[in-house]
Amino acid sequence: MKTLLLVKEIYLDAFKNLGNLIVRNYFRAFAWFSFAMFLVVLYAFVFRISTGFPFD
Repeated sequence: MKTLLLVKEIYLDAFKNLGNLIVRNYFRAFAWFSFAMFLVVLYAFVFRISTGFPFD
C-alpha cells in the first residue's frame, strides 16, 4: 500500500507545476495511454506463458 501511495504522489508531483493547460492534459493522457499499453503487453506475456508458448 505504501508503494501505491508513493506512485500516486510521484504522479501528482509530475503534473503539479506544468504551465499550459493543453500541455498538461496531453502529458496526462499520454501517461495513461502508456500505462494502458504496458498492461496490454503484460497481459499478452502472461497469456503466452500460461498457454505454453515456446520462446525459441
